[in-house]
Amino acid sequence: MNSMRNQLLTATALLALSMTGPALADNNIGCGVGTIIWDGQDGVAPMILGATTNGSFGNQTFGISSGTLGCQQGGTVTAAARLPMFAGHNLDELAGDMAAGRGESLDVLANLYGIRSEPDRAAFSALTQAHFAQLFPSENVTAGQVLAELESLMANDARLADYVPKV
Repeated sequence: MNSMRNQLLTATALLALSMTGPALADNNIGCGVGTIIWDGQDGVAPMILGATTNGSFGNQTFGISSGTLGCQQGGTVTAAARLPMFAGHNLDELAGDMAAGRGESLDVLANLYGIRSEPDRAAFSALTQAHFAQLFPSENVTAGQVLAELESLMANDARLADYVPKV
């Protein structure tokens, strides 16, 4: 029952996140005019503006089709593009779940990283709980900072290193 619920939550989160942009092919906001305009800007606002611009007027679709606007043809859509979006929208819930070492938002995050097997999932949850203070060093930490630290911790863990998204 719990497994079915987690799968439903993951599917719902992926569906909701997929509606925010047509094709996210990198670890950030995808390619297109918005990526060019907002290149180098930090924070949620430039990411939202860039993603919105990329999804507007078909410019991202055009860029992917033509190989222009910073887009590549033949790329691979990855779940890694959804990680910062999910974490940004659920940072408070993730903090609570990571502190406890369990919870629905942590399960969804594990799914987005592709962690499916139980021993690996338990190791992921334990890692977030054991390193909670490192992941959330202050109340002003951003989702990007949390994910960067988490991926650094995962990269140094023999069981979890293979789940770190390749850029």
